[in-house]
Amino acid sequence: MTLPEKVGQMLQLDARDGVGPLVEDKHVGSLLHASPENVLEAHRLTDATRLRIPLLVAEDCIHGHSFWVGATIFPTQLGMAATWDPDLVERVARATAVEVAATGIHWTFSPVLCIARDLRWGRVDETFGEDPYLIGELASAMVRGYQGGGPGDPTGILATAKHFAGYSETQGGRDASEADISRRKLRSWFLPPFERVAREGCATFMLGYQSMDGVPVTVNGWLLDEVLRGEWGYTGTLVTDWDNVGRMVWEQHIQPDHVHAAAAAIRAGNDVVMTTPQFFDGALEAVARGLVEESAVDAAVRRILTLKVSLGLFEDPRRPDVARQEAVIASAGHTAVNLDVARRSLVLLTNDGTLPLGGDLVPGPDGRAVAADGSLPRTIAVVGPNADDDHSQLGDWAGASGQADWLPDGHPREMTTTVLDGLREHAPTGWTVTHARGADVLTSIPDPAGETFPDGQPRPHLVVPAAPDDALIAEAVAAARDADYAVAVVGDRIELVGEGRSTATLELVGGQVALLDALAETGTPLVVVVIASKPLVLPASARDAAAIVWAANPGMRGGQAVAELVLGLIEPTGRLPISFAEHAGQQPTYYNQVRGQHGDHYADLTQRSAFAFGEGLSYTTVEYTDLVLDAEVVGVEDVLRARVTVRNTGARPARETVQVYVSDLVTSVTWADQEIKAYRQVDVAAGGSVTVDLELPVADCTLVDAAGRRVVEPGDFELRVGPSSRAEALLRARFTVKS
Repeated sequence: MTLPEKVGQMLQLDARDGVGPLVEDKHVGSLLHASPENVLEAHRLTDATRLRIPLLVAEDCIHGHSFWVGATIFPTQLGMAATWDPDLVERVARATAVEVAATGIHWTFSPVLCIARDLRWGRVDETFGEDPYLIGELASAMVRGYQGGGPGDPTGILATAKHFAGYSETQGGRDASEADISRRKLRSWFLPPFERVAREGCATFMLGYQSMDGVPVTVNGWLLDEVLRGEWGYTGTLVTDWDNVGRMVWEQHIQPDHVHAAAAAIRAGNDVVMTTPQFFDGALEAVARGLVEESAVDAAVRRILTLKVSLGLFEDPRRPDVARQEAVIASAGHTAVNLDVARRSLVLLTNDGTLPLGGDLVPGPDGRAVAADGSLPRTIAVVGPNADDDHSQLGDWAGASGQADWLPDGHPREMTTTVLDGLREHAPTGWTVTHARGADVLTSIPDPAGETFPDGQPRPHLVVPAAPDDALIAEAVAAARDADYAVAVVGDRIELVGEGRSTATLELVGGQVALLDALAETGTPLVVVVIASKPLVLPASARDAAAIVWAANPGMRGGQAVAELVLGLIEPTGRLPISFAEHAGQQPTYYNQVRGQHGDHYADLTQRSAFAFGEGLSYTTVEYTDLVLDAEVVGVEDVLRARVTVRNTGARPARETVQVYVSDLVTSVTWADQEIKAYRQVDVAAGGSVTVDLELPVADCTLVDAAGRRVVEPGDFELRVGPSSRAEALLRARFTVKS
């Protein structure tokens, strides 16, 4: 290979403006954001090159095949996390991989292993929440689902663990800012999920945008060489995030030009350089000037070619297969998985008994609810800006979120069931479902700094909250007064979500608070459904409503799932993977904060979260009793065994997520008061009870000491078991780890 051919293999370029110059002039080894037409054209051009090295085609298939018209779009990662079900998440990733592979895509930039800390951050929806243990469980399942039987599996795709590492520890919630984070803090919380998927064979790692201690992750030798490839022995492929190499020049200003930036990136061991087209000439010049050895380029290209060989691309480039697409995309089986995960993702946060609506409805043969004989017909007023908004329901990375110019209007509207659709389709015959929008959320204006960033990428527009509209509110109030129930569907929109779209507020934007306040005054029982990319601060009119359902961005089948839940056709089983704040000024609100501060409240507000990690209600009541340990003194090599009784004291069945937390009571360094270490999901029949056996390896009861070593310190611990992370909800039993 010539040096230009080798440098070209390191490039992954944006195909939206065409592929000819990328293949013919830059010898590109990988593409992303390639329309279906451009994928075919790129393969044709590659076949005419001197070496005919097959392309590696990648895409942001984040919660489904995001930018393929008609593909199955699942709930976002945050919604999936509310299921607390790794097997279900693996099924989602498997279905996604099957659809993606049929379209000639080999590589997805998923899953996200970032820990959500500041809820103002624009990418909270892409995470599995706030806890590293739960993130590790779900991310590992997703990697298994994507990669299937391994590189030789024609239905498997490459998974990407991102964003390595600490990217979510932002300043003020601002995306890609300097991460003020020590190496010990990284080892304590941010690295464990990545280490887990690295050891389980995740094919690629994507490097974060941010810097730490002034060093961008892209060139952070400690993180890439000492930890990832050294301590963990990782031999997979590294890919930069979007223009990370260029950002060192035009944004972070730590390199004078693209020649020096290219040399630094190569020396640091990067393999695939995403969307920095200047890297091509920069790397050639860097080698010519002796800033980097050609052998370093060889090492990266060797890893890239090894990846392509392992996938069998030299024998079969895995081009789009139309017959396969017709068989698998949006198949009945994938739709069933989508509905299952949407149902399981819903979290019932409050309920005064109003839900389920109409009492004991049961599903009929056509899926529509059937009311008991003699019950009176009811009227449901469905209001709110997200009640019939398919784009908000699908969330970011789903066509209309703007990353794919070949899908400007998003996915076909008829593929998505909104909450309004769902209630119209599933309410009992004879019931009336009315609709009023009630409020607008926002408009947008161009960024005064200019339409594009220095690298040519478009700047997101600025959001302007919509003012409350008296006419819209009056229409919604009239509908609510004429109804037996009001279901208000509120939240955020895709303009408030994603890269570069962090928010200064967590409150409902636009006329939504005024709408809820007015609905509360009607006296009609009010059910608030929150479809949003992150936990939002809810006004008193919502907190005092008859019920609150959190739906995250529940995907194409989300509206059906919400309708089934509020009508009582399914049971609420979701549990929060992330905490809700009472006020944006409480940030951060995650449950496992380090002990040690003056008091436990602000001068004007407590630090108590509105809803805590692990919380979620059922349509029944569940009690925990009789937590018993098999042994109260254990060694580090032992397994701590316990059991607890879970009793269903109500009239409906429950699927309970039994959560196991550990508290190290006295530690050599400051540490979290408690961390979740295990959980089990059990089904408990109405009026029944289950004895749940729990097992916890004592070796998991670790902390990171002052020297940065993860160890189990001998001494007294407390096992805490219950339905959530709330201290008052947990049973406790002490045990001692002997030295």
